[in-house]
Amino acid sequence: MNDEDREFVEHWCMQVGTRAVPGSPLLGLAGLCLGHTARRFGYLSAEALALVESLAARAEADPKDVDGRALDGFDDARSFLHLW
Repeated sequence: MNDEDREFVEHWCMQVGTRAVPGSPLLGLAGLCLGHTARRFGYLSAEALALVESLAARAEADPKDVDGRALDGFDDARSFLHLW
């Protein structure tokens, strides 16, 4: 998360968040990292925002599928993108 290229960071969060198998801890991590990306850069693409929201919904429905870090990431995205 120390990279200055938002698109690069977002791209890899998206890759991990869409390719990891259900139950992988990488899914929650991808959601959390997208939230940090929103905080750091003040922007997420529509696709990234949809993914972080989807991962949070999955975490809420079944924490064995996606861990709770995705919920924290979605809260961060909503807060730092002023989507409350």
